[in-house]
This record gives sequence, structure tokens and C-alpha cells, in this order.
Amino acid sequence: MSKKVGLIVPHDYKLLSIAAILEVFETANKLSKETEKPFEIMLFQLTEQINQERLFGYEINSIEASSELLELILIPAFTTDNMSEMIAKNKKFIPWLQKQHQSGAELASFCTGAFLFAASGLLNEKLATTHVDACSAFTKAFPMVKLKPEETLTADGSLYTSGGSTSTFHLLILLVQKYCGNEIAVQIAKIFSIDLNRYKQSYFSTFRPNHLHNDTLVAMLQQKIESQYHSIEKLEEITKDIPTSARNMTRRFKQVTGIPPIEYLQNIRVESSKKYLEQTQLSISEIIEKTGYNDPKAFRKVFYKMVGMKPIEYREKFRVQ
Repeated sequence: MSKKVGLIVPHDYKLLSIAAILEVFETANKLSKETEKPFEIMLFQLTEQINQERLFGYEINSIEASSELLELILIPAFTTDNMSEMIAKNKKFIPWLQKQHQSGAELASFCTGAFLFAASGLLNEKLATTHVDACSAFTKAFPMVKLKPEETLTADGSLYTSGGSTSTFHLLILLVQKYCGNEIAVQIAKIFSIDLNRYKQSYFSTFRPNHLHNDTLVAMLQQKIESQYHSIEKLEEITKDIPTSARNMTRRFKQVTGIPPIEYLQNIRVESSKKYLEQTQLSISEIIEKTGYNDPKAFRKVFYKMVGMKPIEYREKFRVQ
């Protein structure tokens, strides 16, 4: 018997996310040797959104008008960075998601779709992940969710989430494997060239310093770190002429940027080393020296912690030919 799958098409949805989800489930249906296809795919929108009968070749269902009880609901990624505005636009989906889950539906979100998922309260005290660059905002918005920024995907009971990039495909393949078996899941992985051994998304992250604030002392320290990171031996060297105590500076810096100065310095150094690995033929030793590390062991330890792979592995994966 076909599983009833509902894909919501909310305001500000990302087309690529919708396309990936539909493509994988449609492929699973095509690959199935069963008379009855494994998935019955239905699209759902708010009544206010619907202005045509069909979308992506599927009939559109209104969540307000439909009494359909589903077995799996999929929440795609969003195009906007303003997640609070996005949630406000799509708040009518929330009671519907809650009702469907109470009736036995499993729920899965992809990339930033986790924000709408978490707004439902269903992820409270549950494991979750989202796009690695959205994790800081997610944690602030939903502190009760057990966010795992480094994970490609999470599965907590009947609730699933995925990170960014190709993490969408990893979660889709997991769901296909659950409902269709390993053979079809492996075929799909081959068709879409998905590396099934990739478990982390941290090596896709990019450190983006926050300069949108009005704290002049924090801005002063940020500028010093970003311009002198390669020569700093101790942070005290560059903070001695900033007119405040070290303790107060650390407190203000963390309040504004989200991390303490020493971690900020490490992030700047690691981002610089990633660029050298991607764009130059410099040896690892030369890169270590250029980014301000004196201890190769310490550099490798910090790099692996932040990126999720060794420097040489990163170069092999991301080197610009």
C-alpha cells in the first residue's frame, strides 16, 4: 500500500529544495518493481497561496480544506534569511503540522525548513540540525531544541532534519531506505552521485564575522584580529591599548559576536588556512606559519575540530584546479 506523503509548498520556499524532494521520491516510484508505487505524493499550500490548480505537475491541496491524514510530511528549505518573518507568513501551517503528527505522521525538514518545524514546538527536547551557517540563529530562536550543527542529518523518533547542501539527499535516501528498502536507496545514491559515507557538514561552513553592531571597542578588537591574525602570539598584545579591562572586553565581545576573542581568532585563522588549501600549492607547514600557528599539532587539532576533516583531506576535496 502506498505511503501518503505530503510536501508543503509554503511562502518563500526554495525551488531547488522542492525539486530535489520530488525528484528523489518520483525516482523511487519509478525504480520500484511493485505493482503499487511506494509513495503517493501530495502537495499542500495555504488557501491564500493557491492561484492555480496544479504545481510541478501535481494537484494542489489546501491545508484548511483537506481532511487527509498523512504518513510522512516534508518541509522544504526557504529562500529568505529573515526566519521570523518567514514563520509569521507560514504560521497557519503550524497547527496543521501538529495535528498531522498527533495523528501519526512522521515529519522531516530540509536545511532551513527546520525553522518552521521548530516553530511548531515538535522539536523541543529533540535532536535536530539545519544549514551549518544558520545554526547560530536557530539556537537563539529555539533554545529548547537539541541542535547538532555538525550533523548531516538527525533522526529522533518520527522526526527528521537535514543540514544544508547535499544533506537533503542524505535524508531523502534515509527515508527511501526506510520505506522502500536498501536496494532502491543504493540505486538512488548512485543516480544522484551521493557520497553515502559523508556524515558531517561542518567542512562546508564559512565563518562570517558579525560587523553589524555599534560597539566601537568590539569593532576595534575585531579589526585588530582580522588584520594581525598571522602574527598574534597572545591576545593581550592587541588588547592592551583598548580602554577597558580584559574581562569586560571578553564579556562584550562574546555578547556581540557570539564567541570569545580567542575563538574568533581561531576562526579567522582557519578560514585563512582553508583559502590557502583551496587556492595555492603551499605546503601544510607553510600554511601553518602563514596563519600564525607555531605548533603544527595545535593547528591540526583546531582545524579538525572546526572543519571536520584533516587539512590534507580538505585540500583534496576542495582544491581549485
